Amino acid sequence: MGIFKKRYQVKPNTVGFLYRDNKFEQKLAAGYYEVWDLKNRTELFLLPQTSKLLTVVNQEVLTKDNVALRFSFNVIYRIVDGQKFLDKFALDREMYAIIQEAEQRIYSIVQIYLRNRIAEMDSETANEKRNELTDFKTGEMEKEVAEFGITIEQAQLRDLTFPKSIQDLFAKHLEAKIRAKSELENARTAVATARTLKNASELMKDDENLKFFQIMETITKIAEKGKHTFMIGDINQLTGK
Repeated sequence: MGIFKKRYQVKPNTVGFLYRDNKFEQKLAAGYYEVWDLKNRTELFLLPQTSKLLTVVNQEVLTKDNVALRFSFNVIYRIVDGQKFLDKFALDREMYAIIQEAEQRIYSIVQIYLRNRIAEMDSETANEKRNELTDFKTGEMEKEVAEFGITIEQAQLRDLTFPKSIQDLFAKHLEAKIRAKSELENARTAVATARTLKNASELMKDDENLKFFQIMETITKIAEKGKHTFMIGDINQLTGK
């Protein structure tokens, strides 16, 4: 009776969908199966259960101020509803071709969202906020791909490349900002130092005790250089008392 059975294999990390007479019959986990098929009318479709990486490179977009730039992005997706996935595509071809079409749909959906987001910014804003664009998955994007039984686990910007002339302008602008910040810090330090010296001067002018200690410090420094004889009159006159 084995001639009336067909043997199918579902490999690890995949799930099988058995169709009979072009209608879904049952879902099969990893393993080997023998099914009755008197007229050779069964077919098994295998879908991956693991996440898949989709990489898209060299996409062009115009910013709000009409600067053309290139961007690349990665999308990690997973098929979470195999039955819905198979219902959305023609099954008259190999599974790899069906997966390719699904990835083309994902690419189109994700690219539109990212392109529109960049196009809303001017070039300088896009450059300053490129880190905010790193993870650009949105609820709307997720909702669209969910119609195919797919979930997007991660959507990340790989790179954002500006024309060479714009890169040079950004570099000069950054250099000017750093120089201005440094000059501002130096000016603040100079002002603080001048204020401290002024306060110290005012303090010494009005404090007779500080004047006395200043005189004693001066005498001590002179005495350290050799033998000297000092004739000191009224100390009160020296300190202004």
